[in-house]
Amino acid sequence: MDMDDDLFSSRPEDPLALLARQDLDPLSFDELDARILALEAEIARIRSHKDTVTLHRSAADALFKR
Repeated sequence: MDMDDDLFSSRPEDPLALLARQDLDPLSFDELDARILALEAEIARIRSHKDTVTLHRSAADALFKR
């Protein structure tokens, strides 16, 4: 079984699952570099959102703490 199958098997039509299965062979060197930059930007966006969620969760926990 492929590692991607383990990570994404519960949502086979998830865009991330489709991305992980995409054939990279037709892509040029420049296209691969562009893809890496786009994915790194997406990782940064997700990390930023995760930090925001963590701050909101901490504020809510502090507010409702008895």
